[in-house]
Amino acid sequence: MSDPSRRSLLNMIGVVAGSAAMYHAMTELGYAGESNFTGPIKLSPPPPGSSVLILGAGVAGMVAAMELRDAGYQVRVLEYNGRPGGRNWSLYGGDSYTELGGATQHVQFDPGQYINPGPWRLPYHHHAILHYVRRLNVALEPFTQVNFNAYVHSTNHYGGKPQRYRQVQADFHGHVAELLAKCTKQSALDQTVSKEDREILMLALRDWGALNENYEYKKSFVGSMRRGFEVDPGGGINSVPVPSEPSALSDVIQSRLWSAIASGHNYEMQSAIFQPKGGMGMIGKAMGKDLGPLIEYNCKVIDIRQDEKGVTATYVDSRKGGEKRTASAGWCICTIPTPILSQIPMNVGPAMKAAIDQLPYMAALKVGLQFKRRFWEEDEQIYGGHTYTNLPNAQIGYPMWDYFSKGKGVLLGAYTFGRPAYIAASKSPEDRIKDALAHGSQIHPQYMSEFENGVAVAWHRVPWALGCQGTWTDQRREEHYNNLCALDGRIMLANEHASRLPGWQEGSVLSALDAIGRLHARVMKP
Repeated sequence: MSDPSRRSLLNMIGVVAGSAAMYHAMTELGYAGESNFTGPIKLSPPPPGSSVLILGAGVAGMVAAMELRDAGYQVRVLEYNGRPGGRNWSLYGGDSYTELGGATQHVQFDPGQYINPGPWRLPYHHHAILHYVRRLNVALEPFTQVNFNAYVHSTNHYGGKPQRYRQVQADFHGHVAELLAKCTKQSALDQTVSKEDREILMLALRDWGALNENYEYKKSFVGSMRRGFEVDPGGGINSVPVPSEPSALSDVIQSRLWSAIASGHNYEMQSAIFQPKGGMGMIGKAMGKDLGPLIEYNCKVIDIRQDEKGVTATYVDSRKGGEKRTASAGWCICTIPTPILSQIPMNVGPAMKAAIDQLPYMAALKVGLQFKRRFWEEDEQIYGGHTYTNLPNAQIGYPMWDYFSKGKGVLLGAYTFGRPAYIAASKSPEDRIKDALAHGSQIHPQYMSEFENGVAVAWHRVPWALGCQGTWTDQRREEHYNNLCALDGRIMLANEHASRLPGWQEGSVLSALDAIGRLHARVMKP
């Protein structure tokens, strides 16, 4: 199943059957899973002189490095970039980024503004990554996944006008509740619902769907308490509220805007969610600072060789090439993304090689747009959260810091996967930004007059990843997953792609902890 169809399926399951069914489906599809982190790993001291070479200073590589170092291993880390973090990455004003093909973007955001091209959320139940956040004293703040006052939007319905999230959710719930109530009243559920349960169900449906005394979803005060009023309650004279008119059932269904309602039902998106103050990259910076000189930056690995005594990686300067250098250790933890690793000569067995070669990374696009003022707050009272649209930009994310400030702000102007992301990757960064502005202006007309500058990261053009996350299918996972995670001689792989939580930093941490635990057990064998 392709990722876009998989996401659509999960959205439909979440809307119709609820978050529990959606999470079960996600787990079965290898798309999510509850963290099995139970506490810090405890490694006994290894034999004197035991050494591990770690390839990649992303979250997985640095977690492995910290724990192995603390246990007493000699650790050396080679990192392609000039910074720690890998996909744990924030772009600030003054940063420069050169993508595959040579296009360089010079970020012009004002101080305090940023975009996270990679991960941007820390769910409360991702215990492993949060353990290291606390260990390194990285300050967190709330991340708002669902904002009922943000928009859902379709160019084909409601005259192309964006609708408030709460309105669509209230109307969908209300109409579905009315239909279920009719079925219950007509005894259509007698085979599965007892008389006592039916009475309770009717009360529940009336409450859940904001139905009237006749179990109808119509214009009413109670319904407007869900979807919002035509005229809000006021004070003094002329303060009587005017209820709003719900959309017709057919309009709600045909618009397909109900698909956005699932966004907050997803187990991975349910509150509480957090983000580091100042950008997700604060975690990578903290890990890099903790490891200090153990990390060597700007190292492009071009060959990996192992024998019965150890592992040697050959590398060059990732910025200017030049002479080849080598780094050797008794063992190796490799966290290089598989689209890159598949191009590096490495003498592993055919099972691991096949597992690496079959695992592509998903296309994704993020566009950050800086505006002269926070018009989404000042004009539309949107504070954090997301707007969803059927346009190619798919999603708009509102900054969840500096609320009510009079300064500028950076929106996530596009966040999309699959075909739209592939198309974006074929364009210049400037054209990606123009597209995001054109699409977003159909929802926020202020875009064109308020825009200042932007940055656009198409992950298939990120030279050290070639995509945003590992893309498993059910068949490929069944055939190759265990081989990808196995210890091959003296080499073991780790990263989110070697986990059941692809695309999440939690998967990276759990993968690293599992890898070093099994590697340590092998080292300690007589």
